[in-house]
Amino acid sequence: MDARAWDDRYAATELVWSVTPNQFVAAETATLPPGRAVDLAAGEGRNAIWLAQQGWSVTAVDFSAVGLEKGRRLAGDADVTWVCADATTWVPDAEVGASYDLAVLAYLQLPSAQRREAVRRAWEALRPGGTFLLVAHDTTNLAEGTGGPQDPAVLMSAADVLGDLAGEPYEVLHADRVARVVPDGHGEQDRTAWDCLVRLVRRAG
Repeated sequence: MDARAWDDRYAATELVWSVTPNQFVAAETATLPPGRAVDLAAGEGRNAIWLAQQGWSVTAVDFSAVGLEKGRRLAGDADVTWVCADATTWVPDAEVGASYDLAVLAYLQLPSAQRREAVRRAWEALRPGGTFLLVAHDTTNLAEGTGGPQDPAVLMSAADVLGDLAGEPYEVLHADRVARVVPDGHGEQDRTAWDCLVRLVRRAG
């Protein structure tokens, strides 16, 4: 989907996503000292807003102006800067440069070549010692899980993401698939979705 299609999707309903942060983003960042964060492909800003509420200064980047405007309204006076840009081509302002303490990519669904560009944009925004965090629908979810995209081209594994950063200096804190419980909502048994979770610390090159 391109920016116009996402604009239409965001305009068609009050909220496409929840107002609460993704559970893995919240869990993995809860103990990090607040600093400067970038949320690439931020959508309506649920993760960016939550991070700002925890004391982070956040840059929320998305190519949907409609999604960002909804996030801006939800954020109130939270410390979030909203930037309309494509995650595969975004670069930080020259004044900021590679000074982010945290870079988040949550459920960005792109084919491998474009995904690699977004992953590297997030990585290049980090200072040495900064945290890279990606959460996405895992490749195995198609056959073993529930929900999520049905196009295998936009699914990924932790190994794929590490491959996107081949040659970069990092410490792996987490690189695997994780289970996400999806409530049935109809009184039936809850189901399991499988997500890819990669958390790295950038080391000095």
